[in-house]
Amino acid sequence: MQADTVIEARWLIPVVPKNTVLEHMSVVISGGRIADILPTAQARLRYQSDDTVTLPESVVMPGLVNLHSHAAMNIIRGLGADLSLMDWLNTKIWPAEGKLMSADYVREGSLLAGREMAMSGVTCTSDQYFFPESAAEGLREAGLRCAVSGLVIGFPSAWGSGDEDYLAKSEALIRNHENDPFVHATIAPHAPYTVSDESLRRCADISERFGVPVHIHVNETAGEVEGSLKTYGLRPIERLTRLGLVNDRLIAVHSVHADASDIDKMAQAGSSMCHCPSSNLKLASGFAPLAAFMKAGVNVGIGTDGAASNDKLDMLGETRLAAMLAKAVAGDSTAAKVFDMLEAATLGGARALHWDQEIGSVETGKQADLIAVDLSGVECQPVQDPAAQLLYSAGRENVTHVWVAGQLIAEKILSVRYSEENCGFSLNSVAKKWQNML
Repeated sequence: MQADTVIEARWLIPVVPKNTVLEHMSVVISGGRIADILPTAQARLRYQSDDTVTLPESVVMPGLVNLHSHAAMNIIRGLGADLSLMDWLNTKIWPAEGKLMSADYVREGSLLAGREMAMSGVTCTSDQYFFPESAAEGLREAGLRCAVSGLVIGFPSAWGSGDEDYLAKSEALIRNHENDPFVHATIAPHAPYTVSDESLRRCADISERFGVPVHIHVNETAGEVEGSLKTYGLRPIERLTRLGLVNDRLIAVHSVHADASDIDKMAQAGSSMCHCPSSNLKLASGFAPLAAFMKAGVNVGIGTDGAASNDKLDMLGETRLAAMLAKAVAGDSTAAKVFDMLEAATLGGARALHWDQEIGSVETGKQADLIAVDLSGVECQPVQDPAAQLLYSAGRENVTHVWVAGQLIAEKILSVRYSEENCGFSLNSVAKKWQNML
């Protein structure tokens, strides 16, 4: 049988079924979808393709889903280092955005971020920013699949004059992408402290009518929680619950200062949380109780946030950091297990976006959104546990191939800066000697 592309992998981590590493497998792609998954020896007998990619030391897995980005903020990367969140926003970010904000700024910043993400193994991002149609243009030009946001925020901007304008434009955005296979839309009230009760209710109504996720920063700082208690007599999640926003469409970004009652409400409602550890650390927002969310059964995704508060869009690095912080915060080295974290970085994000029937795992019939991560470098050798070394040893520099809907959108050749001849021995042969001892 003829196939568009056949990817021959040393290891395949499909995410579904969970806790699975397969060896010497091929993924067959036809019409942008995964047509078959089978041992490479069988694939060579069954399929012909003019595009066979042989990866003898690589893991193939689902593309990474960046559940929270502000892609255009790549243009203001590095601005306002060493400030607290509110100082950072009020004295640096919002003034800079006020000066620069335009459709061109968002499109070109999103293109830059999209290329950075693509080279890092991201195949889909959920973006929250102004001028969402321009964000979609830039991200699609970079080759990514994306969810863009109808942003609602309690002050005027170059994109909207106020709440009525934001809500109307958000609804138009959602309608425009209802049948788009590459661009979905969310409704995105910025945060509880920047959006009124009435506008939050209307966001809940839009989410209900169109079945789209609600993408919102919540419980990001201790000050946010204190302010909510002082102003409303309610914690942020409790307030959002009363306003109809806590359900299976909620994506609660950051959730650093969630307490047990918040986690229970989100678990009961089937909500998702998005963990952005680098941003939380840089802005000293705190340590999200990731292990507690996972234990309660809350769906978890990973996000990089924007480059202005991270400052790199590295989902593998973000997931590694999330795993280690979760163990330390919980005081439990068995928390945030390897396969749980790989799922969070892929299927967890897809599930939060209600896109999991199409992306997030390597399954027959799904979109061929795939990446290859090379484990042949000395930093990953010897390979005793491919899944663990993918999470803890590899980084975005090890990503070599990225496909979206079966189209190769990024490819890089890894180079070695030392000469093995000068070493007097082969590093790979040494590594494999000890790898084969187990």
